[in-house]
Amino acid sequence: MSSVVDKFKNIRLFRSVLYAMVGVVSYPMLAMINKLKIEGTEHIENLPKGNVLFVSNHQTYFADVITFLHIFCAVKWRRQNKLGFPVYLLNPFTNVYYVAAEETMKGSWISRFFALGGALTVKRTWKAEGKEVRRGLDPSDTRKIQRALADSWVITFPQGTTKPFAPARKGTAYIIKNHRPIVVPVVINGFWRAFNKKGLAFKKKGSLLSVRFKEPLVIDYDKPVEAILEQVMDAIEQSKRFMLQGKHHAITAKDT
Repeated sequence: MSSVVDKFKNIRLFRSVLYAMVGVVSYPMLAMINKLKIEGTEHIENLPKGNVLFVSNHQTYFADVITFLHIFCAVKWRRQNKLGFPVYLLNPFTNVYYVAAEETMKGSWISRFFALGGALTVKRTWKAEGKEVRRGLDPSDTRKIQRALADSWVITFPQGTTKPFAPARKGTAYIIKNHRPIVVPVVINGFWRAFNKKGLAFKKKGSLLSVRFKEPLVIDYDKPVEAILEQVMDAIEQSKRFMLQGKHHAITAKDT
């Protein structure tokens, strides 16, 4: 069954139709019912077709990724820092995959459907079926990401959880060190306020959603994975240095 799903994922026409369907449904949620602020798309306009890794903080299971897909499609249509009317869904950008927990993507028929849009499902290193489980890196998961990076863009969330300022997983740093991709940091905010955890139901309409792409990182790939991971966490503003600033994803008594 999984091999059949993987074949569908790699059919461009199928993914174009799926992106268009998801895009039509989600566009009003992002750009009409809420307000979407985009910054830094000039940093992604001229990236190569492959070996590009987007690293981002994480606030919902699906709304974050769907927004990225909208933005990539808009940039393909030469839109800068805005979506505009979504005519870009007529010919969407499909050369992108995203890393997601296998447990999450098998959680419902909606998540299974969305997985067809390019999910690289990986086993959680510390959680399975709600129980704490410690595992090492699964080589098959690493190979999935390696194959995707060869000729595509890949989105990953180093923390692997929607909890702000959670520690990152070393797997992201190993991928960066071993495959030496262009690494583009992204900082998002407002999604936790606007949507529920799955990102498919509203919590607060009229919220400001922000997505900020930074310049690609200058990385010394020969440094230890711990140093690379620290650089990534600083770039997505989820390190200890940012924790006490309350700049991103800080929940106040008023918000709750």
